[in-house]
Parts: sequence; structure tokens; C-alpha cells
Amino acid sequence: MSGHHPSAAGAYPDHSPDPEAPLEICLVGVGPRGLSVLERLCANAGESPRRDIRVRLVDPRLGVGGHVWRSDQSGHLLMNTVASQITLFVDDSVECAGPVVHGPSLYQWARVVVLFDPFHDFPDRVRDEAAALGPDSYPTRAFYGHYLIWVLRHLITHAPDNLLISRHPEQAVDLVDEDGGTQTAILASGTRLAGLHAVVLALGHVGVAPTPAQRRWQVHAARHGLRYVPPDNPADVDLGDVEGGEPVILRGMGLNFFDHLALLTSGRGGVFRRDEDGRLRYERSGDEPHVIAGSRRGVPYHARGENQKGATGRHIPLFLTPRRIEALRASGPLEFRTDIWPWIDREVRAVYYATIVGNRSGDAERDRFLREFRAGVESSPGTGGPEDELLRGFGFGATPRWDWQTVATPHRGRTFPTPRAFRDWLLAHLDADVREARLGNVRGPLKAALDVLRDLRNEVRLLVDHGGITGDSYRDDLDNWYTPLNAFLSIGPPARRIEEAAALIEAGVLTVVGPRVVVDLAGDRPGFVMRSPSIPGAEYHARTLVEARLPEVDARRTTDPLLTRLLARGDCALNRIPNRTAGAYETGGIAVSTRPYSVLDARGRPHPRRFAFGVPTETVHWATAAGVRPGVNSVILGDADALARVSLGLPAHAVTGATT
Repeated sequence: MSGHHPSAAGAYPDHSPDPEAPLEICLVGVGPRGLSVLERLCANAGESPRRDIRVRLVDPRLGVGGHVWRSDQSGHLLMNTVASQITLFVDDSVECAGPVVHGPSLYQWARVVVLFDPFHDFPDRVRDEAAALGPDSYPTRAFYGHYLIWVLRHLITHAPDNLLISRHPEQAVDLVDEDGGTQTAILASGTRLAGLHAVVLALGHVGVAPTPAQRRWQVHAARHGLRYVPPDNPADVDLGDVEGGEPVILRGMGLNFFDHLALLTSGRGGVFRRDEDGRLRYERSGDEPHVIAGSRRGVPYHARGENQKGATGRHIPLFLTPRRIEALRASGPLEFRTDIWPWIDREVRAVYYATIVGNRSGDAERDRFLREFRAGVESSPGTGGPEDELLRGFGFGATPRWDWQTVATPHRGRTFPTPRAFRDWLLAHLDADVREARLGNVRGPLKAALDVLRDLRNEVRLLVDHGGITGDSYRDDLDNWYTPLNAFLSIGPPARRIEEAAALIEAGVLTVVGPRVVVDLAGDRPGFVMRSPSIPGAEYHARTLVEARLPEVDARRTTDPLLTRLLARGDCALNRIPNRTAGAYETGGIAVSTRPYSVLDARGRPHPRRFAFGVPTETVHWATAAGVRPGVNSVILGDADALARVSLGLPAHAVTGATT
């Protein structure tokens, strides 16, 4: 095999494609990120001087919606974003060099399906869901998969005359540089796609090997005839051998937990019905296992507030403005807790109190409160401003103040003498969470405040990405503290899922163990035990243990053959985030340059024609799995445009201030 690598001087071979020859571009991975790049390639191709452009799509699940969003998965699995806030198309809000070619959001596409059924071959369940879907409904993941299939078909059907799309529905297992500056992608079948002028790696969630601790659980389970399920997508987990009534332990109570819960209850024939008093009740099928669940916090993720922002509404930062972000970045690597978190805190508290003021006294008073809150903070940034005085002036008096500890740990300060006492408290907590969610993410003070965390994702990215904070702070403050806190508070399930959990608890199908859970082997009994040291008697046994969370993004443990080979040769490298003085935090993400995200090799040299986009670059970019929203200047679409243009040999300039 011929292959060319950078010289000792660090230069990749120069390659200026023959203008008369086809320009060859390869997209490895055609999930949402890859499709976004394909859409931008089609949109920008008209500016290319090349008469012929060939785009090769490589993905083993090509045409079925990808892996996570495949169209044949259970209809019991939901997205956690409303239909009107999901798109793959650029709109006029997006700052990018390429042209805007409008396309439908997921909700708009659903209207098209109902009215026109553009391909006349959607299954009945897709048409039925499209007809029932509202702009603020939570679609099934399978429905989104059908949207992705349609987008691919649409792009192929309407591709410009100078762009040919070819499909290769298999896995890429290697990628090598060739003499002359092109690349060759090698597929699992042995097929070689040679002469590639640009390659974009949009691999999405790739497989990872178990950690040493998970491997020990697997070995123990195999030895004793037990079931142990390491972190995985619930759609890929087969628990068909678990019998009705059999105990099953779920460790984790985030989005993954709700997916497992749906598959083990509604997915097994159980039915939720609403009583005349409006309360949700669960009718057993008899095939449900007894689900035993717990986590460190001991409670499920907060429900998302009902959407009152439409498709494009978001909190416009009061403090984390472009000017402040620029000034913070210019001051050198930051510490998240001391340099960034105080501003996030102020944004959240401002919205919380302003919402209360607005509900009580009207929008004009709300706006006045925000102006005075901002002025107070800006005049005394070190102390947060004279907040108590301002609140008293707006009539808060003895009203309880915003308290992060209580919001993050709802049972703080409480003791539970028995499991029953915890159960009763938890049901009251879940009911209160649903009531807060029904108030909405604009008029409900709690959910409006928590939704600020979601709206600020890109401001956080602009501050922390590409070494914006020190390695130690990234590990301790962002990875281990803020990211899980943000997930718990702002990216939870629809309120309906919280109602369902409460109904399952009342039906005896779900037992939540309590806070600070510990999972261990069951001693002299064959199986696993979950217990809460905070609650006397809260100890439960099962022969099945499921890690109810997705695998961590970690290229060090990847089972993807392409990434494995690139890492082994030094053709890509792990992202290392420097500390302020010495050393660095080595992460499991793939190192890339700033936009347009050239892959860096083991010596830190950017490949001029190989790019990486999305999940495997986590830690260079924060929260890479977030979806694309219309009308809010999506940074993901700006990134996709830059990647497409550089692949086409067109100028692509970096743009800041975008959002998702």
C-alpha cells in the first residue's frame, strides 16, 4: 500500500487538483452532522469552478436514519426537543459564507407529509404521527429518522448538475494519505475509494470497549449466570429474556433511564390512562419487570418546561455578551468556577426573579427589573450587585431566594426513616415538578430559569472550547460538575415522562431506591444489590443490572476500526488541554484545529484536507450531541457550511456569536 505522511518539517504534500478532473469529497458518517455538510455541499457547489464534483457517502446505516435515529426503532422512544425546534436546513439567521437554501424543519416537514406525502411510501405509523404532531410535541426518534431519510432523498434528487452523490452503505475501516496529496478510504468489504481530495469524519457515537470496572461486572455476570448491560443506547439493548415481575436494576435516572422505562412498560403492553381527576394511572400488562432504579442524586432529571418560546425564541444574554466573552477569552485560560460560572449564575437568577415580577406586575415591570438587575451587577461585578436591596424594592420581602443547592439536590436537608417515607416525598416532588413544567419555560419561574442553561450552551462553548479553560478546570469543573448539573436541570424529558414515572411508582412497577445509591454484588446470594446508605432498609436485589446511560465519548477505548488505526499511526491524536502552569488534561476526544476543524496528528499538525465534526471531537467542542435549531443562528450549521466550502476549495471564514 502506498502512503504518504507529513515530512519531518511538518508539511503535508501540496495538492492542487486538476481543474478538469472531478473533485472527490468523502463524508464518513451520514447522520445529522454528515447530512448538514451534504446539504451545504449542494448549496455551495454552484460557486465552485469545477464542472464535476463527486460526493461519496460512507455509512453502514445509510438511508435508514443512521444509528441513533434509525427509523425502525421502537415508537416508545422520544426525542427531548420539540418538533418546531429541529431542523437540518440553513435559514436567514445563520451567519455563514454560503447561500441560504431554505428547507423544512421537522414540524414543517410533518405538515408536508400530511398534506402531500411526497414519496407516497411512508408507513401508516409515520403518517399517523405526522397528523398528530404539534409544533411543541416531542416526536419519536423513529419519526426523526424518517425525516433524515427524506432529507437525504431530497438532497440527492435536487443536487446541482455539477455534483454527483454516490452511496456506500458500509463501514470505513481505514483512511490513508497517498502520493500526490489525495487520500484513500478503505471500506469493510475491501473497496478502496481513492483520489479523495477532502474527507469529513462525521462519525457520531462510535462504539467503545468497557472500562476495567465494567469488564469486571461482565466477567462476574457471565460466571454466575447473571445479566449485566454496560452503557449503551436502549434501542440496542435486548432485555427480552427478563420475565414479568422479575427485578431489574437500572443505575442512572437521566434520559437513558426514561427510555429503558418506556421499553419495559409501554413497550411490553402496559397502558397509561388519565383518570377523571386528570391524574395518570398505569394498567399493568403482566409482562413488566419490577424496575429498581437509583442514582447519586436519587431523583430523575427535571422535566422540561412546556415550550412557550416558539421555534426560535431564546434568552438573550444579559452578561455573557459577545464583548464580555471576547474579554474573558483574551485574559488567558480561564477557571470555569471562578471566571465563567458566576456569570451563568447571574443570568439564571435574573430570569427567575424577572419572571416572578412579570407574572405579578406585567411585562413592563419585568423589563425594568432586568435593567436594574443588570445595572447593579455591572456596577459591582465582584459581589453580584446589591441584589437583596433590589429584590426588596420589587416587593419580594421574605420570599425565598434562588438556591442552587436546593434545585440541584431537592432532598437536601431531609431525612427518610423508611423507604416508604422516601417514596411519599418523591411522589410529591414529581407532582410538583410536573406542575412547574406545565407553567412553561417563559411564564414558569423555575423552568424559565433552568431553560436559560440550555439557551446559554453556545456562550459556554465560546468560552471553554479550544483550550479556553485550563485542563484541570475542564476535568474538575466542567466534566465532573457543570456538565452533569446542566444535564440534570435543563435537558430532561417531557413532563409526561415524569407523570409516567409517578404512575409506575404508584402501580408498584417502579421502585426508586434513594440518594447516594451503591451497587454491589449480593454477597452470598447470586445477583446484584442496590442500596441507599441514606435510608434504613433501602436495599434491593436483582439478577439483572443495566447501566442506564450512554457510553462516554472516549477515543482511547474506541472499537471503531477507522479511529483505532488513525490513532495507532499518529494520524490523529487525543485532545490535550493545557493547564495554566504545567501539564495537561488528556481527554478522550479527537484533537482538531479551530474552524474548519482540521484533524491534528500526533505532532499537532493540521491535515489540510481531513476534517472531523461532531461527537468524537467532544472536549475540543462542548456538548457536541446537541441538535440544530432553526432561526437562532445555529453554530452547527455555520460549522457545516465552513466544512463544505473548504472541501470545495472555497473561502470559509470563521464566525463567532452563533448559537444552537
